[in-house]
Amino acid sequence: EGPWPEVMMWEIPALAVLMELRSRAVLRHMGRFELQVLYARAMTKLWEKIERLQSTQDLRIADFGTRRRHSFLWQDWCVQAMQEGLGRAFAGTSNCLIAKNRDLEAIGTNAHELPMVYAALAETDEGLARAPYDVLSDWHEEHSGNLRIILPDTYGTEGFLKRAPDWLAGWTGIRIDSGDPAKGAETAIRWWQSRGEDPREKLVIFSDGLDVDRIAELHAQFSGRVRVSFGWGTLLTNDFRGLVADDALAPFSLVCKAIAANGRPTVKLSDNPEKAMGPEAEIARYKRVFGVGEQERVEVVV
Repeated sequence: EGPWPEVMMWEIPALAVLMELRSRAVLRHMGRFELQVLYARAMTKLWEKIERLQSTQDLRIADFGTRRRHSFLWQDWCVQAMQEGLGRAFAGTSNCLIAKNRDLEAIGTNAHELPMVYAALAETDEGLARAPYDVLSDWHEEHSGNLRIILPDTYGTEGFLKRAPDWLAGWTGIRIDSGDPAKGAETAIRWWQSRGEDPREKLVIFSDGLDVDRIAELHAQFSGRVRVSFGWGTLLTNDFRGLVADDALAPFSLVCKAIAANGRPTVKLSDNPEKAMGPEAEIARYKRVFGVGEQERVEVVV
């Protein structure tokens, strides 16, 4: 109801192509055969990862790599390789155009921007504390089934779950996107059990800093305890590490987030303080309101 809030974003179009522009600047100086060899090596590198994943029973994995991809064409190739190499274990892609072109499911969850904007619009500390649940209450009215995935880490997972209303425990699952992923999943399992839910029926989507070894470890640790799924990002669609001089095509971290709503700055705390963003005074206020104490710093894997 009423007018839409004015939401200021970091320049998403510019951020989305920044990685690709850097790649083009490096590739422009390569000869034809040098380029062919580069991409042959990158293709081999990805295919070897896919071959390792083929032995993982009951794997469910999706492409979440749009934001930090090497290029659109490379992401499209990666998706096709996943389709052929993993078959039904490949659940889809978060890139809607590629999903349409390749007859795949467009797959994803709600995003951190939603509670960040709701929180920035809150008039009081009490409204701020309610904001993460208000946004999911609105989402609950509009979506069902596999779209009911909780993304709890915007202002700290443990505090979010401790204060969560009971109806949220009935949602389909949870996405673990920062901090120690195993610790986050264990926290979710304990929360479901405390709310009378069977964790074995719940979906856990791991989506932070994944590569093949981590995927295999998490799958082995939680398979049978929950329904395990993965959103594979940067190291699916942009793993050119070690393939050119000075590692000039290695991926780097990009973030696309709202920075203000109606003139008020947005804040994200995360389960990893390395991922916190916003003005220092507001970060301190949000930590007080959401009861966020000392957090373990985890190296951010791009």
